[in-house]
Amino acid sequence: MTVALMWEAKAAPGRGAELLAWAGAYELAPAPLRRELFRAPGEAGDRVLVITWWEGSYDAEVPELPDPAPDMIARPVHRWRFEALGAE
Repeated sequence: MTVALMWEAKAAPGRGAELLAWAGAYELAPAPLRRELFRAPGEAGDRVLVITWWEGSYDAEVPELPDPAPDMIARPVHRWRFEALGAE
């Protein structure tokens, strides 16, 4: 079974590039099976999304990205956990 973790943060004004660089460089140990980094630039603030895939059950203990420095984000980080059901 595979579990996917989603981590999403809205950057503080003018900090989008810094937040993106921080999220992309943060090392998870052990490394996930797969990791993807996304950004959504916008006038309301840049958003950064990281999805990691891990071998294990839905409630498996796996490392997660922490919160970045408080002055780098405009609101608390959002996190979601999903159980992979397969692809078509």
